[in-house]
Amino acid sequence: MNITKFEDLPISDDIKRAIADMGFEEPSPIQSQSIPVILSGKDVIGQAQTGTGKTAAFSIPVLETVNPEDKSLQAVVLCPTRELAIQVSKEIKKLSKYMHGIKSLPVYGGQPIDRQIKSLKGGVQIVIGTPGRVIDHINRKTLKMDNVKMLILDEADEMLDMGFREDIEMILNKTPENRQTTFFSATMPKGILDLTRKYQNDPEHIKIVRKEITVPNISQYYIETRNANKLEVLCRLIDVYNPKLSVVFTNTKRGADELVSELQARGYFADALHGDLKQTQRDIVMDKFRQGTIDILVATDVAARGIDVDDVEAVFNYDLPQDEEYYVHRIGRTGRAGRTGVSFSFVFGKEMRKMRDIERYTKAKLVKHSIPSVADVEEKKVSAFFKQVKGIMDEGNLTKQLQWLEGFCNESDVEVIDVAAALVKLALGDEEKEEIIEEPSRNRDRRDRKGKGSDTGAKEGMVRLFINVGRNQRVQAKDILGAIAGEAGISGKLIGTIDIYDKYTFVEVPKQNVKKVLENVKDIKIKGNKVNIEKANRRKK
Repeated sequence: MNITKFEDLPISDDIKRAIADMGFEEPSPIQSQSIPVILSGKDVIGQAQTGTGKTAAFSIPVLETVNPEDKSLQAVVLCPTRELAIQVSKEIKKLSKYMHGIKSLPVYGGQPIDRQIKSLKGGVQIVIGTPGRVIDHINRKTLKMDNVKMLILDEADEMLDMGFREDIEMILNKTPENRQTTFFSATMPKGILDLTRKYQNDPEHIKIVRKEITVPNISQYYIETRNANKLEVLCRLIDVYNPKLSVVFTNTKRGADELVSELQARGYFADALHGDLKQTQRDIVMDKFRQGTIDILVATDVAARGIDVDDVEAVFNYDLPQDEEYYVHRIGRTGRAGRTGVSFSFVFGKEMRKMRDIERYTKAKLVKHSIPSVADVEEKKVSAFFKQVKGIMDEGNLTKQLQWLEGFCNESDVEVIDVAAALVKLALGDEEKEEIIEEPSRNRDRRDRKGKGSDTGAKEGMVRLFINVGRNQRVQAKDILGAIAGEAGISGKLIGTIDIYDKYTFVEVPKQNVKKVLENVKDIKIKGNKVNIEKANRRKK
C-alpha cells in the first residue's frame, strides 16, 4: 500500500489534527506500511533503522485501538531504557492531544514508585515502561494485564542485547493469549526470531529496504552542536562560506517558518518552502530564489522535491532527516550540472547514531567540521568588504567623492585614515560576540583514545566505576549508558565520561548515585555478558 499523505491513512481526524500541529507533512515508509496492517489487527514485525518514525508507527494504532470508556490497562509498550520510555510517552501524549478520556503513563526505575502506583490506581489505558519496573508493578499487583489488547516491543534488539529476554518473556506470559503483539527492531537477530515464533501469531514482516544510491560530488561535513546554538552556527557558516544560494532543511513546517523569521531578523534574505503554501505561493518563492532576490531557502522534505536550481552551492541539514533516503535527496540539491557542492549536518547526542546509519547507507564518510570562530567570520567579512572597495577603486570616477572627503577632513580637522576606519565600522559594525563553547556529546563511543585503561580519579562530584566488559565483547558507549540509565533510573545526561578498552570499561557517575548504580546494575547482562561493576581503585603514585 503506497500511502503518501497522513490524510489517506485510516485514522481519526483527532490524530490527523495532532499530526498537523506537530508539523509533519507525510508518513515515513515504516509508518505508511505498518499503520494499516497493525490497525487490521495482525501481529507485525517492523524492521527499520532508528530515526525512521517507528514510534508513531505503533503509537497511532495503539491510540486508535484503545477504548477511552474502559479505564483498565489495554496497551503496554516495552522500552530498553527510561529515556526511550519518556520519549515514547511524550510522543503518545502529543498524538492524543485532541482525544478525550485516554491516559498514558511512563513507568521506569529511578522515579518514586508510590507516585506511579497512585497514577495507575486512577485508571491508565496505556503504559510505557522498562521491563524491570513493569515486572515490579505486576508483582505488586498494581499493573493488571488481564485486559491488555496490544503489546509492543520497541527497540527489541536493544532489549535483548541488554539482557532483558527473561523479563520480556515473563511479561508476555502475563498477558492474554489473544493479544496483538508487535515487535519493532533495527536488526533481526536469532533472539528476536525465537520470540516471534513463540509469542506472535502469523506475523507480517515489514522491512524498509534501502535502495543502492550514489552520492554526487559533494563534500559532506557534520558539526556537533546543541539545538540552542544551531542558529548562530548556521549564520557563521553562511558568513564564512558565503554560498551564492543555499538550502536549509528542517523536519517540520513550523520549524521552517520559525527559522526564516530568525534569519530575516538577522538581516539575511531568506524565505520558506513547505506544504502549507499554495502552488502560486511556492512558485513566487522559487522565482525569488532562482533570481537571487532571496539566497537562503528554508525547506521541508516534501516541498523541496521540485527544487532544481544549478547555483545552489551549500545544503544545511538543520535537522537530521527521519530517513536516510531523504538525506540523499537533500544533499542532491547541490553539486548539480557537474558542479561541486558542500553539505553540513547539525548533530548532537543520540543523533550521532542516526548519522552513522546515514554514513553506512550512503557509503560515504561525513567529516567533522569545527564551529567557525568569531575571528573566522570577521576575517571573511572584512576580506569581502575590502574586495568590494578595491573593485570600486579600480572602476575610477571617484572625483566627487574625493572632494567630499577632502572637504570633511579640512572642516573637521581629522585624518583620512581615521575617517576610513569610521566608515569601515559603519559598514561592518562592531558587535562583540562570545565564542560558542560546546561540550562533547556524552553519547559518543570513546574508542579513539589511545593507551591502556586509566584508573585515575574522576572529575569533582563524580565517581569512577569499573565494569568488566569492553570492546572485545562488542560493547559501545550506548550499551553502558542504556544499562545504567535503564536499570538504575539515572538520567543519561548525568552520566559522565565513558572510556571503553579491550577488556573493561570505566564510567563516571554522580557521587550521590553510586550506591543505586552498584545495586541495580550488578549481575545484569550487556551484549549477553554478565556484568560485574565496582568502584575503580586509584593508582598509587
